[in-house]
Amino acid sequence: MVKFSIQEPLENNKLRLVPLQDTDFEVLYAVAKDPKVWEQHPNKNRFERPVFQTFFEGALQSKGAYLVQDKATGTVLGSTRFYNYNADDNSIFIGYTFYGTETWGMGINPQVKKMMLDYIFDFVAIVYFHVGNANERSKIAMEKLGAKNIGLEEIAYHGEPNRINVRYAIRKEDYRQA
Repeated sequence: MVKFSIQEPLENNKLRLVPLQDTDFEVLYAVAKDPKVWEQHPNKNRFERPVFQTFFEGALQSKGAYLVQDKATGTVLGSTRFYNYNADDNSIFIGYTFYGTETWGMGINPQVKKMMLDYIFDFVAIVYFHVGNANERSKIAMEKLGAKNIGLEEIAYHGEPNRINVRYAIRKEDYRQA
């Protein structure tokens, strides 16, 4: 059995999730600097370098952030993370996910979420997700994943204003492994 870690390297036949390092700023900012990436996100100005720097610092501090890479080329496609592990509730969150627009519609996110869920359900009973209340693309993705909308919640972002998010949940017993 694998030891529990929220930065366990994960991969499938096409993608690799690599623990984020402080030296990854420039390669990840190259993906994040496109304003279109953040159009539906609650913090729409993350494409600005100083704002993204704050986001990146929060990602490192979470100790659960990943680079999402194309396995064949090593190209960085985006980022995601595990965060807010709660041993008492036997739960964790997955989120802070973004991808470059050139990969949208290519099935990257479902593959990434499947890898993360397949791994983390060996250790927790429930996975939560925060989705910006106006982020229709991500809401649709959550529903396709089988997550249930359990209500609105105000979220405190690292170094950014609080925002209203929708909280989604998937319970281990309801998870459909494909």
